[in-house]
Amino acid sequence: MKKMLRAFLGVICAAGFSAGAFAQLAKTETAIFAGGCFWCTEADFDKVPGVTETISGYLGGRVVNPTYEAVSAGKTGHTEGVKITYDPAKVTYAQLVDIFWKTMDPSVKDAQFCDHGSQYRSGIFFLDAAQQKIAAESKAALEKTGRFKTVYTEISAATTFYAAEDYHQNYHTKNPIRYQYYRSGCGRDARLKEIWK
Repeated sequence: MKKMLRAFLGVICAAGFSAGAFAQLAKTETAIFAGGCFWCTEADFDKVPGVTETISGYLGGRVVNPTYEAVSAGKTGHTEGVKITYDPAKVTYAQLVDIFWKTMDPSVKDAQFCDHGSQYRSGIFFLDAAQQKIAAESKAALEKTGRFKTVYTEISAATTFYAAEDYHQNYHTKNPIRYQYYRSGCGRDARLKEIWK
């Protein structure tokens, strides 16, 4: 294994890549969105070229190490969210924000589709000032279109992100029939088609 690694590094160096350039090529960044049921948000972003990982979880509340039962009961202040790791050379944060809007309904407060309660509120949770600026400008641009009377999606600094239980991760690939039944029954795609054409 060590010989293979040395040979690989030798090829990289021979091709003119410095260690710094190689590290830059491997650089990823993070975005966090809440668009209602995290199964659906995760599934939507898994399809985006440049996204390398999605993790369903909870954030924005007051309880440390929350459980799904507590969050779904609306007892924690958390919302279901998805932490997205992406390659900024393939997709930008601004593009991800634009995609995010099309995956949810920003015109409803404390709900998404068939799920109701603040634990399903939509949000863009920024990790730095650059993300905050992009998110705020994007929301303002959406409001200016007049497409929605009110845009309820919050834009907040990211709090501690707690990964959801293992059975929630990649639910759409582990349980495709149940997932599709839920998504269809919740009316998500029908509503998205209606509001985003």
